[in-house]
Formats: sequence, structure tokens, C-alpha cells
Amino acid sequence: MQSIRKEIAVEKTAGQEKAERKRKFIQPDAYVLLFFVALICAIATYILPAGKFVKIKKGDISMTVPGSYHHVASNPTGFVDFFTTIQNGMVKGAPLIFLILFTSGALAVIEKSGAIDAFLKSTLTRFKDRLLLLIIPVAFILSALGTTGIVVNSVIAFIPLGLFIARGLKLDAMFGVALIYLGTYAGWNVPVFAPQTLGLSQRIAQLPLFSGMGYRIIIYLAFLAATIIYIYMYARKIRKDPTKSILGPESFTSEIVEKGDEVETTVTVSLQQKLILSFAGLSLLGFMIFSQVFKWTENEMAALFIFIAIGAGLIARMSANDIAFTFIQGCKQMVYGALIVGMARAVGIILEDAKILDTIVNVLAKLLEQLPPVAGSIGMFVGSAALHFLISSGSGESTVLMPILVPLADVLHITRQVAVQAVILGEGVVNTINPTSGVMMGVLAMSGISYGKWLKFMLPLTAVWFVLGCLFIIIGMMINWGPF
Repeated sequence: MQSIRKEIAVEKTAGQEKAERKRKFIQPDAYVLLFFVALICAIATYILPAGKFVKIKKGDISMTVPGSYHHVASNPTGFVDFFTTIQNGMVKGAPLIFLILFTSGALAVIEKSGAIDAFLKSTLTRFKDRLLLLIIPVAFILSALGTTGIVVNSVIAFIPLGLFIARGLKLDAMFGVALIYLGTYAGWNVPVFAPQTLGLSQRIAQLPLFSGMGYRIIIYLAFLAATIIYIYMYARKIRKDPTKSILGPESFTSEIVEKGDEVETTVTVSLQQKLILSFAGLSLLGFMIFSQVFKWTENEMAALFIFIAIGAGLIARMSANDIAFTFIQGCKQMVYGALIVGMARAVGIILEDAKILDTIVNVLAKLLEQLPPVAGSIGMFVGSAALHFLISSGSGESTVLMPILVPLADVLHITRQVAVQAVILGEGVVNTINPTSGVMMGVLAMSGISYGKWLKFMLPLTAVWFVLGCLFIIIGMMINWGPF
């Protein structure tokens, strides 16, 4: 009998090992995934012809001249170039890389004081049975910051807060990331008042700045509502049955076992902890204000987290050595998540250096010329979404596409306002599933979620966003959304 049991145990172990090997094959590491994406792009530089559009400067904007596409000498990615491009990606992604590292360092100092833990324990007890009342205000505030362009790349700094919230509510990391990241990008993907993408696109299209705001607010609210409902449905589903977590029942249940007594009703936040949280909150609020006044970017925000770490440490009466050690330990935890940004940037560098991006844009324009107006507007939407996998920067895509699509829209009798929105929506729909996005890959690496599992979670919502995008573009065509 014992020998039979041993055989069964061996078979089970072998089966588990086989299943694990299969899972690892299906879900490669994020670095492996991006390496092969970069490799495919490098191979493409030997296949696609190199070409360029003539670009002219209008103020501080470099604009593409429609119809100026011409072939240039090929510049395929060599063996040495391929590997140095990865390093160049790290260099160009440095602002975002150090933002991730310093965010983690500052949070480690604040967390050591116990301020975050005490605050969340005392707050989450009020919402543990009222999930929707938590999700709605958090998502609305973050989306408002996103749709105005105040919080975009810097959303990475708030991901740990989402993970703390998820842990306190006994939900998985997927919920925590979705609450913060999707909450913000539900606004950023359909901007109402964002100069980085909407303002830039309208300037190129020669439209009044931020015109069409009424219809855009409706689009924004629809995307936000769909996102809130999706996050809530997922949270409610895994709360009823933790085995339905996309991250896997084992990791989810182990988290509950370890953190099951996390939320206590008797916890109070001390005066010292309140001062630390107030200091950090006011510092972040100051950054949001100054970023609009002085055009601060990731560089200043990274510096801000050094300031927050020092200030919080002093309020907590930590020694200088203790602050420095805790900060560095926090940074070390995020090296994996930070460097993924550089890998994502490497893909874009390969395409730019080989001069094949303009070739792809030219092919897209030729295809759209053959379509009727409504189909042409949807084609702009789909084409912009496809191109965003190669140009992960929203402003970068606008400066490449808009000068070509604006005269094309005039020929196809598509209003320029619809053309602008088609490009904006195209970028937005794929923003949160784009593996060449340094922000998205940084978010996933910071939270420990694999790209494969994130894609499984995101595809249904992406499909909803896509349908909404098509509907709003068609309605825009029907109402002749302008002013022109």
C-alpha cells in the first residue's frame, strides 16, 4: 500500500513540475518578453525599407510635412548595436527609472515609522464591507488627475498605496494595481484638459485649444464608469471566491493567511504619524501644483521623494544613518521594476535609429486614403492603436501622426476634431496593455504581476474601451463634431 502511495506521490510531483514548466513557458519573464520584442524589431530593420518625412519646426513642435515621405539609406541594427541599444534605453529611461527607485526608498522610510500601516488599518475598517464606496472616490480623484495630465508617468509612485489598500481589504495585488493605475489611466486615456497630448494634437490640427470639451467630458465619464464597474466586479468576485483571483488561488490564499489579521478596529494614528502623512501628502500636492506652474517632470518628482524621505525620517526621529540605510534598502527592492523601463525604451530606439517608423506611418496613410468617411475615422482609431505599440509616447505619436492625418481628414470629409479624438482614443485603448510602455512595465514589475496575467485581466476591459471608442467616433461623425 505504501509503495502505491509513493508512486502516486511521485506521479503528482512529476505532474506538478510539468505544469509549472508549462506555465513558465506560457508566461515568460517581462525582460525576456521585451528582449524578444526588441529582437523582432531589430530583424525588421533588415526587411522594411528606411524612409523619412520632412519635418519642420513650428515654435517648439517638430511637425511632419504630409506627402514628403522619401526613401533614405538603410540603417539596420547590427549585432553590437542591438546590445548597446539596451544600455541606451536605460540612459534615456533614467528619469523614470530613478523615480521608481526613489519612490520605493521614500516609502520604505515612511513605512518604517508605521504611519502608512496605522492609517490604512484605521481607514479600511470603514470600507471593508462597502467596496464601491471606496473604489468610486479613489478612481474619480485619480482619473481627474489623469484626464488633466497632472498625474501620468508619476502614477508609479502611488502603486504601493494601492497594494497596501488591497492587502488591508484582503484582496489581491491585481485589485490594488487596477485601482491606482486604471483609475488614473481611465482619465489619461481620454483627456479633457491635458496639454501633453490633447493640447498638442489640437495645436497641430489648428483647432481652438481644448475645444469640444463638452463631448469629451461625456467620453471621459463613460470610460471612467466602465472602469469602476470592471474593478468592482473583479473585487467582488474574488472576495466571494479567492480561488478566482487571476494571480492564482495559492498566492491569494497565502496572502490572506499571512495578512488575515491586518485590519484592526482598535488602531489609532499617533500625532507623529499624522505629521509624517501630512508632510508627505502636502509635498505631493505641492508637486502637482508646481508641475503645472514650472513644468516639473519626473526629475523633480524623483528629487521630491528624496526630500520626503529626509523629512519623514526626521519627524520619526530616525538617525541620518538609519534614514540613508532604509532609503537604500527600499531602492534595492525595486531594481527589477525600475530597469524594465530601459528595456521598453530600447524597442523605440531600434525603430527610430533604423528609420522605419516613418515607413510604417506612410503605409498606414496610404491604406486610410481608400476608405469612406466613417470607415476612415475608425481606421484612424485602429491605426493609431496599432502604431502605439511602436511609439509608446502619446506626444511623440501625435507629432508623427497628426500632421499626416489632418489633411487626410479634410480629403475624407472627417472633421479635424474627430481625427484628433480618433488618435487620442487609439493611444488610450492600448496604453495599459502595451509591453513597450515603460510606465506599464514598471507598474507590473513593482507589483510583481506578470505581463501574461495582467493581459488576461485587462483584455475584457480593453475590449469594452475599444467598443466605446468606436461608438463615440461614429457619434462624432454623425453630429459633425467640430468646430471643424
